[in-house]
Amino acid sequence: MGQVVATAERVVTAPVDRVRSALADYEGTRRRVLPEQFSDYRVEAGGQGAGTRVAWRFAATSKRVRDQLVEVSQPDADTLVESDTRSSMVTTWTLHPADAGLTTVRVRTTWNGAGGIGGFFERTFAPKGLRRVYDDLLGRLDREAAAS
Repeated sequence: MGQVVATAERVVTAPVDRVRSALADYEGTRRRVLPEQFSDYRVEAGGQGAGTRVAWRFAATSKRVRDQLVEVSQPDADTLVESDTRSSMVTTWTLHPADAGLTTVRVRTTWNGAGGIGGFFERTFAPKGLRRVYDDLLGRLDREAAAS
C-alpha cells in the first residue's frame, strides 16, 4: 500500500482575499464551481471555512464512485484542509498572492492506495484523472472569483 498524490495549480485572476472567501464558501461558491463528477452535494454543518462538514458523491469513473463526508479545517489564513471522515483522503488548498490582483491556487490530494498490481494502476492513473477534475474546478473558480 502506497500513498497516492494528485496535484493541480492555477493562477486565478482575482486578489487573494476574494479567492480565499470564494474557496471557503461551501454554501455558495463551492457548490457552483464543482464539476459534474460531484453529485448529491450537501452542507451538514457550518458552511464557511473551518468547522464545515460537507458531503458529496465523487465519481472518478462510472464504476468508481465514492461517498465522502468531509470536515474542513484551516491551519492558517491561506490554507484549507478537507479530510474525508470515511477514508484516508485529505485535500489541501493553498493560496499564494501572485502579481497585483492575482492568486496562485494549489490543490493537493493524498490517500493510502491499494497494494499490488491494483495499487500500481491506481498510483499511475488516478492522479491524472483527479488532476483533470481539479483543472476544471479551478477554471470554474477563476471565472467565479473574477466575476465577483
